[in-house]
Amino acid sequence: MAYGSNATETLAAAAPLRSRARHAYANNGYIANGVSAIVAEAVGAGIEPASAHPNADLGDDLNQTWLDFAETADVEGRTDLRGLLAQMVLACAVDGESFAVIEEDSDGIQVRLIPAEMVDESKTADLGQGRYIAAGVEYDARGRRVAYHVQPQRPTDLFPTSRDPIRVPAKDVLHLMRPLGPGQVRGVSWLAPVLLTLTEFDGLMDALLVGCRVSALHTGFIVDQNNLGGAGPYPDDEPAADVSLEPGVIRTLPGGKDIRFSSPQEAKDSIAFAKLTLGQIAAGLGVPQHLLDGDLSNANYSSLRAGLLPFRAKIEQFCYHQLIPQVLTPLWRRVMTRAYLSGNAVPDLAPAFKVEWLTPRAQQVDPLKDTQALIAQIDAKLTSRTQAVASLGWNRADLDREIATETAGGTNDVA
Repeated sequence: MAYGSNATETLAAAAPLRSRARHAYANNGYIANGVSAIVAEAVGAGIEPASAHPNADLGDDLNQTWLDFAETADVEGRTDLRGLLAQMVLACAVDGESFAVIEEDSDGIQVRLIPAEMVDESKTADLGQGRYIAAGVEYDARGRRVAYHVQPQRPTDLFPTSRDPIRVPAKDVLHLMRPLGPGQVRGVSWLAPVLLTLTEFDGLMDALLVGCRVSALHTGFIVDQNNLGGAGPYPDDEPAADVSLEPGVIRTLPGGKDIRFSSPQEAKDSIAFAKLTLGQIAAGLGVPQHLLDGDLSNANYSSLRAGLLPFRAKIEQFCYHQLIPQVLTPLWRRVMTRAYLSGNAVPDLAPAFKVEWLTPRAQQVDPLKDTQALIAQIDAKLTSRTQAVASLGWNRADLDREIATETAGGTNDVA
């Protein structure tokens, strides 16, 4: 199977781009704000499953099985599956890819996140009979991923070791990346199109700050218009005078003297250019400019909506083309398979694999109009209540139980 140069080019660029992108995310507030907007739009409160099992009651049980797994999915115990997804999307945007290893034992299934550099980028080999390893990813003769070669050291180790990487089967590895073309092995940072521009922008901002500081000094220069010379601002035969500036004071300069103040014009002219450059960075990152700089001074309802709609379409595409098939669907199948083998809630595996994923409903500029539109869609049978509730980040069965409990007086009213 032959590929073009896309695979080799991305492998050569991935590591240096990753280190520079991490530096930009950690040190540039605009980039941190833009990447955070991507993560919030993609994951939000969480992506909820809706089992497509033909038996609705059994589908609710399968959803609950998933929720039970999601609560304890983090092997480090610091967050749940929703938090892991947010971290994976963040790493995918900054590093270009993110990895997670599925660990299964007698207690259940859990997920461990690992940094991208732990998948050995230096390991490339021909295994014979069409099999090969490229940048730590092992392929069979048909070009299918069969294993990942993971370095054994801890992420906190200061120095790499000489130990051989561990071969982890591909079914135990979740690899999230947005490919740029066919045959791509490893991901490339989403910040790649803007890193050079960002470097120049940082230099521009430093220059603007220096210019503003110079302007704030309000330095004055006394000019000898008669060219009388002398070491000071006055000729040798004239007594020195106090020409310092004080509020409300009027000074009289001797004849032939003029005073001028420094007024750098570059700082004023550069503000418009800085905003243009910031727009280029926002376009390269794929986010509206106001999500980068927070400037809403010229925004209105129409402009905000026009800017958010294409951004949300891109995020929705990423969710349904990469995040769901590369992470959530494999995890769902793994959890359902374990439930089937343990004899719990899954009498037949094939229909249990069927699931729909509902991404979080985007926050609207006018929540009242959005809620009314959602109700109208349900009434017109253009969507189901299950999908509507899941799009808000909640599980319908849990919500119905809470409503039933409150209706029956099982909870106290909050004053």
